Amino acid sequence: MDEVNSLSWEAFIQRFGNVIEHGPIVAGAIWTQRPFSDARELHRAVCGFLDTLPSTGKESILRCHPDLAGALARADRLTTESKKEQRGAGLLNLTKEEAAIITELNISYKSKFQFPFVICARENKKEAIIAGLKARINNTVDVELQHGIGEVKKIAWYRILDLVPTASDQMIAKY
Repeated sequence: MDEVNSLSWEAFIQRFGNVIEHGPIVAGAIWTQRPFSDARELHRAVCGFLDTLPSTGKESILRCHPDLAGALARADRLTTESKKEQRGAGLLNLTKEEAAIITELNISYKSKFQFPFVICARENKKEAIIAGLKARINNTVDVELQHGIGEVKKIAWYRILDLVPTASDQMIAKY
């Protein structure tokens, strides 16, 4: 953590700017909270920032995430982190039938909520993601907004663990 705490503002944003997908503003906002004692404290700072956002800000955070197995994935234009996560969940090698189901569900979900479906792919495989899409589309906007932000927090946890070299093996436990 000494290395993390000694990073300049620019270097901190460079390193942690995608802990929240396309979210360098989050990294910039929490930089002032250094020093962080460990990865968990850094994660708490990220979560604290998210918790202070109004609903419109939380919706914007969700809108920064790509559709799972969507157009960006098919065009190989995902961020490095999203590509790794979607590949690990089996979303980058779907059958035609699975791709059609996810595409249809993504369209229905975005039509209802006006933001994409977000789930921590590292904790799910494609079958669970499809089931999650089918189930969560029945939520209210408020419930789904909170659920989506909860998933963003999980994603952030794993991304922080990837970036903090001193994170111990015991910290790899689920968020």
